[in-house]
Amino acid sequence: MSVLKSKRTVSKMEFVNTANQIYVETVNFLTRLSARYARLLAEPTARIAGEVMEYAEKANAVYPSDDQRRALRKDYLLKARASLMALDVHLTHCYMVMSQNPEGCFTTAKGRQIDATDASRRLDNMAQNLGEMIDKENELLKGQLKKTTKPMDSALN
Repeated sequence: MSVLKSKRTVSKMEFVNTANQIYVETVNFLTRLSARYARLLAEPTARIAGEVMEYAEKANAVYPSDDQRRALRKDYLLKARASLMALDVHLTHCYMVMSQNPEGCFTTAKGRQIDATDASRRLDNMAQNLGEMIDKENELLKGQLKKTTKPMDSALN
């Protein structure tokens, strides 16, 4: 039986799932760069997207059962958020480069470039989608940080 949409809550794993989606969409976005720019921009940007994913996975793997583990989890969450903010800046730079020649970013099934208007629209949609995912991940990470820094309830009470 499924849960009504109005009764659903955010999964505790959602920050990990979103980080994985960001990585996949970032790689997809970076494949649109021309070869000339890809050598300069794609690898460092993909590496930072990988860091977001890795730190989110590491934070999720640490159950905050004591102060030391809570501090470790908080450290991973902070690193994931810092990498996320750096990724946002890198993707902005990539978008600025690609928007100078958007038709060079997309081709038809037959290998022809599409017109500039359609290419700009597609590029804007991809950038908007990534931006929304980054904003969502930022909120999820901030929520996890709040939960992690709260003192744990005592099992004796």
